[in-house]
Amino acid sequence: MNTIRTVCVYCGSGPGTNPRFVESAIAFGRTLAEDGIRLVYGGGSIGLMGAVAKSVLDHGGAVTGIIPEFLTVRENALKRVQELIVTPDMHERKRLMFERSDAFVALPGGIGTLEELVEQLTWQQLGRHAKPVLLANIDGFWEPLLALLAHMRETEFIRPTLSVDILKAECVEDILPRLRAAAARVPEGAEVLTPELARRL
Repeated sequence: MNTIRTVCVYCGSGPGTNPRFVESAIAFGRTLAEDGIRLVYGGGSIGLMGAVAKSVLDHGGAVTGIIPEFLTVRENALKRVQELIVTPDMHERKRLMFERSDAFVALPGGIGTLEELVEQLTWQQLGRHAKPVLLANIDGFWEPLLALLAHMRETEFIRPTLSVDILKAECVEDILPRLRAAAARVPEGAEVLTPELARRL
């Protein structure tokens, strides 16, 4: 059985138009702190990123922020985290976020959030890792993506032999139980992508 000790959260640097997005980010941050799970995230202090990180900290939890140097001002890097890593570029940021995380959760967000999420799904589909990947489908935010994935499968661009093992939770309370259940099904060591391989991908 694999244990979830760290969760990487991908989410928007803006708050979005629906108040439930921020509420859910705050609630999930509190859940992580109360369960003793370290947050790994993009390092900013604004939008949903800031909301989830500040909530973890406000409830006594631990946070690792990983941010590229060029975004430290634009996304107002959150200095009060226990660990803030400034990288030279986005590639290094994503590599470190992968290496330091046992699972991935996508809250609502924009193109950057989508890109990070899809990269993890691609690596998983290609057998490069088996870490759980979950969509926090707050108020149906990710339904258009789920419909697109279904369309890709119907048109056989996602072939029957290729698995897209994407988890989904409609509410914050279901996220950790589903991540833990998925992690428990993974053989020990199968979730690992070596740093050398991560750099090559």
